[in-house]
Amino acid sequence: MQIIFLSRHHGAARSFAIDPRRGGLLVVLVFLLTLVSGVWLGTRLSGPLVITTTGGQVLPESVVHPGELREARADAQRQLDALSVHLADLQARMTRLDALGERLASLAGLDNGEFDFAKPVGQGGPDEPLTTADAQNSGDILKELDFLLARVGMRERQLRAMEHRIAEQQLAQAQMLAGWPVTSGYLSSTFGRRSDPFHGQAAMHKGVDFAARVGSEVKSVAAGVVTFAGRHPDYGWMVEISHSDGYSTLYAHNQSLSVQAGELVQRGQVIARVGNTGRSTGAHLHFEVKKGGQQVDPRAYLNRTVNQG
Repeated sequence: MQIIFLSRHHGAARSFAIDPRRGGLLVVLVFLLTLVSGVWLGTRLSGPLVITTTGGQVLPESVVHPGELREARADAQRQLDALSVHLADLQARMTRLDALGERLASLAGLDNGEFDFAKPVGQGGPDEPLTTADAQNSGDILKELDFLLARVGMRERQLRAMEHRIAEQQLAQAQMLAGWPVTSGYLSSTFGRRSDPFHGQAAMHKGVDFAARVGSEVKSVAAGVVTFAGRHPDYGWMVEISHSDGYSTLYAHNQSLSVQAGELVQRGQVIARVGNTGRSTGAHLHFEVKKGGQQVDPRAYLNRTVNQG
């Protein structure tokens, strides 16, 4: 058996003689190789896969080695799995951020309509689809997700620090003495030296008096703990409240009490009703402020507001 090869460039011919006993086997091998190559090529063409190299070059599946193809498929699956994990983590963190944002908005007294965390953030713009290379560059997508997750983590820490700061400020404001202890009436006697209303001699008035109708509300001027609530020989039905920074307040000559010793009260909470009990010439509230156990002029706190610090 003789096989002739023709040169493409020079047209020269070369021939090789093969033993007839081996020629049939060679023909069978060539046929089988051609058949397998055709089947493989047909299978690849029936389900094309686009492969993108690290340099961004797009290669058709027909020119990719089967081993490389399997590796590319496995790598794509790993990328998808990683994206799913990142997405689940991001969704969980965003849920926590929404809840934290709502708490902060409530603590800060922000407008619920402007800071509604249940609604999507306003966004927009033209529809600009990604190019094929951009869409398939999953490595860059994972990097962007990692960067986004890092930013979300930083925002979580910042918002929690802000929540702690706001809570501290609100607690400090709630414990700060400010405002009048009555909602109606007028200032009838000031702090300091005065003529005693019973015998007319000079005496020290350790608080201020508010003339008001019997039964009108008496409110705490700051958050604190009730240290005394009961009857006193001179003060009649009285309430004493302990506050932060060594302050305490006293509310005397009441008709009735609404709190008891050991109770925690908030600013503006009704603690008693104006009366005329104890050493009193008429319906009024006697109000005292102590700092470190010593009486101070309450007028420094009457016109104070919680925003002044």
